[in-house]
Amino acid sequence: MSARGYFITGTDTAAGKTHAARLLVEALKLRGLRVAVMKPVAAGIDADGMNEDVRLLMSASNVAAPLGLVNPYCFAPAIAPHLAARLEGVSMQLEVIEQAYAQLAVQADVVVVEGAGGFLVPFNDACGMDAIPQHLGLPVIMVVGLRLGCLNHALLTAEAIRARGLILAGWIANRIDPHMAATADNLASLRSILHAPCLGEIPWQGDAAEDLGNIDSLLQQVFLPRK
Repeated sequence: MSARGYFITGTDTAAGKTHAARLLVEALKLRGLRVAVMKPVAAGIDADGMNEDVRLLMSASNVAAPLGLVNPYCFAPAIAPHLAARLEGVSMQLEVIEQAYAQLAVQADVVVVEGAGGFLVPFNDACGMDAIPQHLGLPVIMVVGLRLGCLNHALLTAEAIRARGLILAGWIANRIDPHMAATADNLASLRSILHAPCLGEIPWQGDAAEDLGNIDSLLQQVFLPRK
């Protein structure tokens, strides 16, 4: 496969994976790269029959690709994907995701792959979402939703990533709770204990330009420099 790929996971559901993934895509595009996106599994659809996270990711990408490649598995109920698949009588297979990823990779310089839920959310009866970056051989970027409890969630997720032989390429801090106490102290703790580069901080309801600047200024730690 010709493209570099990265798997975006979060410390929990609603940690801000999609927003962070879009910022990564935009920052990579600024470097003159062709950036494909992928959401292998999604649950919950809008009035047009499409998952909103998938729609947002596709709107950021500069690689045109069929919906079936970007989002091989999509289910109507907004519940845990393996339960939604069971309700619809679908048996999700890693090989389907691998084939879709391979087709995206030949069109792009980088493929940004967003997971569903947290890192260990079940994929099917045999494995969890963690099997996707393992199967595709992707380093992982972790989005830390900054709220009470995030230190434990971040450490557990990082430990799970490394225990599976995967590379934690970096992490992004996302301020999802505007009332979180001691935010700066928590960020300092995360920087000292995660042993991975912080790729940026996303402020509470920051504007798009500010968010992108925060991510873009630190991406050189992991990604290619601008062309």
